[in-house]
Amino acid sequence: MELEQLLAMRDTLRAARYNGALTVRAGDKWVTYKSDKEMAAALDALEREIAVKTGKRGRKRVLAYAEKGL
Repeated sequence: MELEQLLAMRDTLRAARYNGALTVRAGDKWVTYKSDKEMAAALDALEREIAVKTGKRGRKRVLAYAEKGL
């Protein structure tokens, strides 16, 4: 899929999510998500694919672990 298409899909999905809609038109098809969580997962997947196409890194997750020395 082309970058322009991915960006358009992301913008459409963001707008629908912020408006509270669970049904989105993607090209000539309509997609209905079961929940906001499912829609957020689709949006994250689009963001990752856009990051790959643009050569940008994804988000990093840093986990800290501390232990009290005895």
